[in-house]
Amino acid sequence: MKKILLIEDDKQIRENLIEILELAEYKVVVAENGVTGVNQAVKEKPDLILCDILMPLLDGYGALNLLSKNEETAVIPFVFMSSISEKKDIRKGMNLGADDFVIKPFNCSELLNVIELRLKKSALLNNNSFENNDLGNFLSETKGIQLLKEVIEKEDLDTRFYRKKDIIYIDGFFPKGVYYVTKGRVKIYKTNELGKELITELYNEGDFFGYSALFGDKKYTDSASTLEESIICMIPRDEFLNLMNKNIDVFQKFIKMMSMDIKAKEKQLMKLAFDSVRKRVAEALTTLYNRFKEQEENQFKITISRDDLASLSGTATETTIRMLSDFKDEGLISIDKSSISILDYENLKCV
Repeated sequence: MKKILLIEDDKQIRENLIEILELAEYKVVVAENGVTGVNQAVKEKPDLILCDILMPLLDGYGALNLLSKNEETAVIPFVFMSSISEKKDIRKGMNLGADDFVIKPFNCSELLNVIELRLKKSALLNNNSFENNDLGNFLSETKGIQLLKEVIEKEDLDTRFYRKKDIIYIDGFFPKGVYYVTKGRVKIYKTNELGKELITELYNEGDFFGYSALFGDKKYTDSASTLEESIICMIPRDEFLNLMNKNIDVFQKFIKMMSMDIKAKEKQLMKLAFDSVRKRVAEALTTLYNRFKEQEENQFKITISRDDLASLSGTATETTIRMLSDFKDEGLISIDKSSISILDYENLKCV
């Protein structure tokens, strides 16, 4: 039985919700304010937290802020319930790390659907010990994955050299196989009818990409190209699917990778919807820093075109350039042509 922590100061609402949740066969732990709620979360380790915003002693925002700083409670799905429906208030909750926001008054089915969805996504992530696509980690986890390594190392595997900005595949074509980055960096992006790009994923050396469309037996819904000179090898479709069918370990790892991709895209959409331009550009820089940082003379730098940085942050190139100038003036970064050095990562992350 899944355990839900309900943090609600209104007695009538609290009792009604307890009845609904117990009828849905959830075990309910109750807290009457944010302070008690934080203590209960640490003690009970619930599977999900439902929390009001306007409460005495400590409001919902404060409770979420405290819980997000605790490693054991930060991963618990957190859903706000509130009559506050202003966009800025919803954005504030999402920026703090809330997983969902239910506007009062809501009906029972709406609330239960949100709970079920968040519990399912949490279960997928909790079962996923694979936190990135690093080849070393990926291949060392099980004996079965060794088969994939052998396939990659085959001399007759299709391995190609790509120049910077070369297209690897494009939207609307059927996949021929799964790609592996031997050297270089790759971006996955979508293009609208006006030709504007939005970068949805970034891949580095040791990463696999292009597998989602192949699993779904459908056309690509995005495109892939190189950010720099790269060497990419492709595992042919039939050979890859045959390996999936024969080895459950390899199959499960790719399924888990797909679930992580979905979570990352969902998070990106929320940020595009609710974050300010300034925060989106800062987020793009910290994402690039974590994925592609290069150390030079005790400084970490990233190299990317202004157009690609704009595509990653979902902003106009001119706006991105203006934000970079602001960050430079504030001492957060330094700029040398296409190279950007991160001078104050912690403050940039908190923009």
